[in-house]
Amino acid sequence: MKMSAAVLAACLALAGVSLGPSVVRAEIEVDVNRGDIRPLPLAAPDFEGQRGAEIARVIMDNLSRSGLFAPVDSGGRRSEVAVEPDFAVWKSLGAQAMVNGKVQLVDGRLQVDFRLWDVPAGQQLLGLQFTSTPENWRRVAHKISDAVYERLTGEKGYFDTRVVFVSETGGRLERTLRLAVMDQDGANPSYLTDGSEIVLSPRFSASSQEITYMALRPEGSSVYLLNLETGRRESLGQFPGMVFAPRFSPDGSQVAFAVEKNGNSDIWVMNLVNRQSRRLTSDPAIDTSPAFSPDGSRIVFNSDRGGSPQLYIMDAAGGGARRISFGDGRYTSPVWSPTGDFIAFTRQGGGQFHIGVMRPEGSDERTLTSSYMDEGPTWAPNGRVLLFSRQEAGGEPRLWTVDVTGRILKPAPYTGGASDPAWSPLIN
Repeated sequence: MKMSAAVLAACLALAGVSLGPSVVRAEIEVDVNRGDIRPLPLAAPDFEGQRGAEIARVIMDNLSRSGLFAPVDSGGRRSEVAVEPDFAVWKSLGAQAMVNGKVQLVDGRLQVDFRLWDVPAGQQLLGLQFTSTPENWRRVAHKISDAVYERLTGEKGYFDTRVVFVSETGGRLERTLRLAVMDQDGANPSYLTDGSEIVLSPRFSASSQEITYMALRPEGSSVYLLNLETGRRESLGQFPGMVFAPRFSPDGSQVAFAVEKNGNSDIWVMNLVNRQSRRLTSDPAIDTSPAFSPDGSRIVFNSDRGGSPQLYIMDAAGGGARRISFGDGRYTSPVWSPTGDFIAFTRQGGGQFHIGVMRPEGSDERTLTSSYMDEGPTWAPNGRVLLFSRQEAGGEPRLWTVDVTGRILKPAPYTGGASDPAWSPLIN
């Protein structure tokens, strides 16, 4: 999609953060659907004021990691936000766009003004002001990154988000699995469980404040809801068998999951308001890994009812299941794109694991990654980037990202052992 001519009009809401107006039309653009990605040269000199250098660095790291922007070395130069830049200087450095800003403390609050400039045209593209608490400076940097990304690509950003995942530490025979959460750039990691139980498949709700996950103990498994703000944890209740693979509906009112009993598993759904549960599939095969469509009307899941694990779509109320995957190999862990246009999945075949995508009707299937073990894809909220777990032979699982074209593949900033990631929506 090419950059829209419409200006950024919506207020980028942030708890405790506000911003001011001043937006103009841009002349440069980033075509995110080109056959060959040509990163836009972007300069982000240190902002003026306390934490200015750190904020500029976070912005540049975010944007360059997307693969759509190439960092331009400012050579120690600064640019005052209240003065029009010397465009000839920035042009000589090769920059096509430039972000500058100023950080101030006003009545104990952090105030950040920034401008985005079209260097060749000598025009301001965007100007906003954020206010927040001083300790929230990283979120301000992520918000600025999102605003710049959207202004130059026409698509929503994905930087003011978090990732929940399973942290893996210890030797192979004594692995400690703990639920963990961090910013999308690997900053501020923290543990949510103590490692006394095996935790699997954490998933965010639409509010980003609640997750659901599976906990496995010697006596059985349970699915929990955990409020990240209050720390309150509650079980979904008891089921006649092992319960696993939970995932919220788009509106957060339901959780779909699988229940296994006597070697057979089926898809269930629970209404979180009245805690009533319903069984959606009744097939002698193994049905698991349900994921809702963005509008909540359909569910994609994997089933071996055709002889091997493949992807199926059914109505959210159950019934009408139809197969959509017909390639070689075993298809698992499907997840619908937030934009609704693709379903991502893990495919095992040819002695490797692959991350792939296809249209909901089963067309346009393509492989994005391949390795010894790639699995568990999760979408960024703009539907442009996928996060997944990669493990090389004999190594630890690590987090990686790939864009929907498969051309931009990079290790994620978090370098610890990690698997089963889930990307949050944009934080309100």
